[in-house]
Amino acid sequence: MIADARILLQLLRGMPRAADAAQRLESFYAPQAASYDRFRERLLHGRRELVEALVLAPGAEVIEMGAGTGANLDFFGPRLRQLGSLRLVDLCPSLLEQAYLRARGLSNVHVVAADACDYRPPRPVDCVIFSYSLSMIPDWRRALGNAEAMLRPGGQLAVVDFLLPAATGRAGNRWSRAFWRRWFGHDGVMLNDAQLATLERLLPQHTLTVCRAPVPYLPWSRMPYYRFIGRNGGNTSVTPFL
Repeated sequence: MIADARILLQLLRGMPRAADAAQRLESFYAPQAASYDRFRERLLHGRRELVEALVLAPGAEVIEMGAGTGANLDFFGPRLRQLGSLRLVDLCPSLLEQAYLRARGLSNVHVVAADACDYRPPRPVDCVIFSYSLSMIPDWRRALGNAEAMLRPGGQLAVVDFLLPAATGRAGNRWSRAFWRRWFGHDGVMLNDAQLATLERLLPQHTLTVCRAPVPYLPWSRMPYYRFIGRNGGNTSVTPFL
């Protein structure tokens, strides 16, 4: 409870407005880095399902953009040691420190301090993942373009992230959208409909699943989120709200 209280206090303070993105992230996440995973596992739903749905051959090369503490390593299971490489890319030193600790002993896992908009691996990769990071990247269109450019033909672009409630003309729905946009925006999470729409245009052959999940300490709420896996081949299918 004490750790939760510290994180909630940091969330109430919000994302600092420093000019440099790395400084903003470090100032926000450094006080909560050690307890980050335990709190976020109740908020960031669908990560395990996204990773388990990836089709990865032995030797596949994977990059996670905005990987934070590297918590998604746990979701690969036995497949992790069969990968050719998994690069965890992030800008926040305190979160990367946790990722280094988690990746100890894994020779094929590399922790990289870099910007998702600029980082390029030494060769094309089989999969790029954004796990609740796309909505935190100010120039997210550039990050998506960079991710697509580093994929091999037939490679996968996988995203799980928050989604605004569907737009309707009802007053309650308009209030809900405005509330969540402001609530998450206070902590540097930029919710808008354009991100998913851009993904669907960028990779029209994809699988999309949209769900709802509770938000910690807001028992009345259920926040939409989506899982998207797109690639250069295959059929498009959509699973609606559960």
